[in-house]
Amino acid sequence: MANKYCYLFSEGNANMRELLGGKGANLAEMTNIGLPVPQGFTITTEACTQYYEDGGISDEIMAEINEYIVKMEGITGKKFGDKENPLLVSVRSGARASMPGMMDTILNLGLNETVVNTIAEKSNNPRWAWDCYRRFIQMYSDVVMEVGKKYFEELIDEMKEKKGVTQDVELNADDLKELAGQFKAEYKAKIGTDFPDDPKEQLIGAIKAVFRSWDNPRANVYRRDNDIPFSWGTAVNVQSMAFGNMGDDCGTGVAFTRDPATGEKKLMGEFLTNAQGEDVVAGVRTPMPIQ
Repeated sequence: MANKYCYLFSEGNANMRELLGGKGANLAEMTNIGLPVPQGFTITTEACTQYYEDGGISDEIMAEINEYIVKMEGITGKKFGDKENPLLVSVRSGARASMPGMMDTILNLGLNETVVNTIAEKSNNPRWAWDCYRRFIQMYSDVVMEVGKKYFEELIDEMKEKKGVTQDVELNADDLKELAGQFKAEYKAKIGTDFPDDPKEQLIGAIKAVFRSWDNPRANVYRRDNDIPFSWGTAVNVQSMAFGNMGDDCGTGVAFTRDPATGEKKLMGEFLTNAQGEDVVAGVRTPMPIQ
């Protein structure tokens, strides 16, 4: 039988850590026990190893990824790049051994000018839509194309100064729309081409970035210090988005079943309202304790 390189979360389990990576195996296990996990699929560590052997993503693996995109569209009832019901995803790396600092997550992948206007209208929440888009442009530029974060942070700071505010959350829809335009101009100035509008192109770019991150200097130092073989590779998790930045009744955070400092058995965690992903750990705003 030909190698299988993609698994829906519903097809895996906790024992498949070597193939699905720690994150993928745990997402599969959480799906199995009935937790409300936003669904998606994992591209295996073997696909990463194959990527290095072939010097790119082979036609065989690409065909399977495309097949699983269609399966994911079926599960979510949404479609990549669709004007009426667009599918937006996150892309994360996940090796079998925990590797801090491997690669930042890419959120809101699948957005372009058409889709952002659609979700702004449908949600009746244009601020949320443009916040998602400016975040996506920034993350994709930084993580996939290696345009440094600082250029975008400077533009955000300039905008806040112009508007006389101190927090990102105080910027309105028009400000964020203007920022998205500035971000795309910055991207073009640094890369020389327009920011990609095609969701499939965005996704393949993100998947390749995860595979490349396995061989970046930070990862190589960490692996050497912790005796992690290069041949293990990293998996890629493509997951439908859940939004913590749709307003003050949404949020993002981290939670533990033990106190990390004392080991005491109790729920510990922190969260931010109206925020996304990295905001909790980025230190831009102070999170609230879960109590």
